[in-house]
Amino acid sequence: MNMWIANSYGKINLGLHVLEKLPTGYHRIESGICFIEWKDRFEVEESKSFQLTLSDQSIPTDGSNLITQAYNLFDKYVGLNQHYSFNITKNIPAGAGLGGGSSNAALTLRILNKLEDAGLSDSELIDFGRTLGADVPFFIKGTPGIATGLGHNIEPADIQPDAWIVTMYPNFESSTAEVYQKCVPNPDHDFSIKGVLLEEEIDQWQFLLENDLEAPVFANHELVGNIKDQMLEFGAEFAMMSGSGSTVYGVFDQDFVAINAYESFHKLGFPANLTRPNFKPDYGIYRKD
Repeated sequence: MNMWIANSYGKINLGLHVLEKLPTGYHRIESGICFIEWKDRFEVEESKSFQLTLSDQSIPTDGSNLITQAYNLFDKYVGLNQHYSFNITKNIPAGAGLGGGSSNAALTLRILNKLEDAGLSDSELIDFGRTLGADVPFFIKGTPGIATGLGHNIEPADIQPDAWIVTMYPNFESSTAEVYQKCVPNPDHDFSIKGVLLEEEIDQWQFLLENDLEAPVFANHELVGNIKDQMLEFGAEFAMMSGSGSTVYGVFDQDFVAINAYESFHKLGFPANLTRPNFKPDYGIYRKD
């Protein structure tokens, strides 16, 4: 029986402006999004019925899981000639601001599109994916870019840092809904995120980029703010919380400084990841012999 393997990568937000709360309750934003090497591994085989197995058994596999939702959505609107079992090795922390669930959903749609030979374009997959989560279109496109609107609109841009990225998870989740509820939208920022990322050097980002969701998270979780300070003390050119938290990342110019920070967080018992300069994710879906 054939087995297919693929990787589902995480992301970080290079700045995040919350511009407006809409009557629907959602928010209009601007954010730069790029990839990190933190990844989950998918193994997919043909099966008599849909099965989902996760290495982290604390994560539910029912209808609340975005992999299950993506599978059911594809089956409903495109149809499946064959069912599949998904065995996922989870590495990306949940509730971390790294888009792990959205990345998993996007890869599920891409895998089914390939294995079923459905021939759907990225645009068509994005039409499906946008109903699953704001970050799903980004993971289907597979290129860094500037997210606007509700986060669904992705303008490809060359913003993947030419620097080392250390990403650290503080061992607790952050509720996206609660954080947005406590955030005060600001439609008049001094600098646009797009302008800063495309026109300014990394050593200027600390003075120009903002994540509007940091304030409500730092107010409830002092540790997250302390980790950001620690990243800078370790020598990061730029540090910020990703998305709605709770993960914090630092961007480092020199490899040995980044490696020292990465190893230091590990020694303190925190899950961490090290991403190489100009990282490009492997978006291949491969048949395992």
